[in-house]
Amino acid sequence: MRIAIAIDGPASSGKGTVARFVAARLGYLYVDTGTLYRGVGLRLLRAGEDPADAVAAGRRAESLRFGFDWRDSSLHVSIDGEDETQNIRGEVVGRAASAVAVHPGVRAALLQTQRDLGARGGVVMDGRDIGTVVLPKAQLKIYLDASLDERARRRHAEAPGVPLSAVRAQLAARDAQDSGRETAPLRVADDAVYVDTTGRSVEEIVSQVIALARERGA
Repeated sequence: MRIAIAIDGPASSGKGTVARFVAARLGYLYVDTGTLYRGVGLRLLRAGEDPADAVAAGRRAESLRFGFDWRDSSLHVSIDGEDETQNIRGEVVGRAASAVAVHPGVRAALLQTQRDLGARGGVVMDGRDIGTVVLPKAQLKIYLDASLDERARRRHAEAPGVPLSAVRAQLAARDAQDSGRETAPLRVADDAVYVDTTGRSVEEIVSQVIALARERGA
């Protein structure tokens, strides 16, 4: 059986890395839902629009068409036919993504896209509201977490030019925003398996998730 696997968690908890490896091991489609919000943020910034503007953000989210394609062992993301894989990364776009994610109109516009991708089964989807909102009937739900200090060290390793204290503060602020928003806040689904990744290797976590997926019939 090709099941749906939902992986949620805060920034730098390891969910993207784990989801990619799990999908590869199982031969499943991997969907990084954060790229959808990053795409909206990117296009708003390019147009000189404010990601905090709910009307502009909602309108932009409704107009965009996303595509996911594996090439050269990496996931490529296209927006309206243009490869934006590299452009959606970076802290500025990340902050814009977090800003647009609080708008109900944006979340509603992107919800059906995510559900359509998950409906086929054989998918690993990661984000912040996958198990609670996007795929509430997923056969396996995982909530990955790690201490704030651990997550700050991971993020700092990716951007060593930024002081660790500043990275930690940014993550704490994003945690508060993601958990405190009115629409689809970050939380642990009632039937999710909580996994603390602090001090654990990626291989260890991937093996645990694979074992859980096998138990669910994958």
